[in-house]
Amino acid sequence: MSAAAVAAGGWPDPLAWLADAAAERTAAGLRRTLRPRRPEPGGRLGILDLASNDYLGLARDRRVLAGAAAALDRWGAGATGSRLVTGSTELHAELERALAGLVGAPAALVFSSGYLANLGAVTALAGPDCLIVSDAANHASLIDACRLSRSRVVVVPHGDQRAAATALAVRAEPRALVLLEAVNSAAGDLLPLAGWHRLAVRFGALLLVDDAHGLGVRGAGRGAVAEAGLAAEPNVVTTVTLSKALGAQGGAVLGGQPVIDHLVDRARSFVFDTGLNPAAVGAALAAVRIVAAEPGLAAAVRRRAADLAAICGVPAPDAAVLPVLVGEALPAFERAQALRERGIEVGCFRPPSVPPGTARLRLVARADLTDADLERFCQTWRAVWPS
Repeated sequence: MSAAAVAAGGWPDPLAWLADAAAERTAAGLRRTLRPRRPEPGGRLGILDLASNDYLGLARDRRVLAGAAAALDRWGAGATGSRLVTGSTELHAELERALAGLVGAPAALVFSSGYLANLGAVTALAGPDCLIVSDAANHASLIDACRLSRSRVVVVPHGDQRAAATALAVRAEPRALVLLEAVNSAAGDLLPLAGWHRLAVRFGALLLVDDAHGLGVRGAGRGAVAEAGLAAEPNVVTTVTLSKALGAQGGAVLGGQPVIDHLVDRARSFVFDTGLNPAAVGAALAAVRIVAAEPGLAAAVRRRAADLAAICGVPAPDAAVLPVLVGEALPAFERAQALRERGIEVGCFRPPSVPPGTARLRLVARADLTDADLERFCQTWRAVWPS
């Protein structure tokens, strides 16, 4: 052991292992780096963005920006406290009513991120007397929520209702919670929510659906849960993010009023977190109104997703997320880097975001992509990935 790796008292340097871990990630193509965006004059970006989750192109919509500016001017830069102290404004309540109205749920509760909405909902609704049945492909926020829930957790293969039914049927716990993503964040597939709801009813379980990638894209913009006719069902809880199709920031839980009341009392990521900042609330509220008034936006983004799929030679996705499987992490990273060098930004999903051997490029459609954008992508894609 080198002198540099030895701390005071002869103990190993507590940070020495970080260099070895970083080297291992680099060799495996798993190293991440931050790449700050730099807008050109006028706010235009010099790249073709096929990586962000701005599905409807609302993040720079003048109406959304105006909503943020008006909220900033009236309420200030920060929420100033937790929602239960000073962090709830009239604007927060207005956004909650608008979200519930858009989705068709009885009530809504806004959190400062979609991640915290999932953490709060799962941990507050689970517990030692509750079995959690969780889809294997669920987002990290749901996985972390399971770990914090103090519940026994059974992870079932992606979309496997039979495995979920078995787990629910033999449980000893009096309560059960089934966790799903409506549209999977990495695979882009839409689960048959009506069938999952029938399963939950059969076994007396609560169904929690993360509709982060369905809101604004499915059901004329109202989301996949609403499209399935489940938003008002008493045993269904929906979580959404405000940072994807709505182009803002934050998250929300939607469900019956008893569920929302319970979360206000017991969801730690709500009770102990500073409220969502007013500018994000104002932006999200403006975006909700746009989605409600312009249902054609949802159809437009799915058309563009089909166009991208045709260029890549893969099936059209169920929503806006388009995965192109590569396999190993390093080749996937190299393909993404080659596209980036040519001015095309795509996502690169590698372990632990996806299982080993399933690294992929993740393309995202937007409703505001032009024919010229698609032609540019087509020419670049063929140069990087010839058929």
